[in-house]
Amino acid sequence: MEMRKINAGKLRAIGYDRHARILQVQLDNGDTLQYLGVGEDLWRKLAGSAAAWSFYRDNIEEEFTLRKVSAHAPAAGNPLDALFGPK
Repeated sequence: MEMRKINAGKLRAIGYDRHARILQVQLDNGDTLQYLGVGEDLWRKLAGSAAAWSFYRDNIEEEFTLRKVSAHAPAAGNPLDALFGPK
């Protein structure tokens, strides 16, 4: 899926697969989310919106089934440090 860079609120990139009807968004924290069943008309409105973050929050965020594709990982360190503390 081709992603379009955007700088609107917490949105950093948006993309759409019209055949699968999947909207994909990348947030400023690095998370990539997919929303299932999004129509092409709604995608066009989001992509053309002057206030894309507000449009996303009002019309997409809680209205469609969400699938988290990736999550922001900690920058560095051993993951076991969270359990046992650093050396």
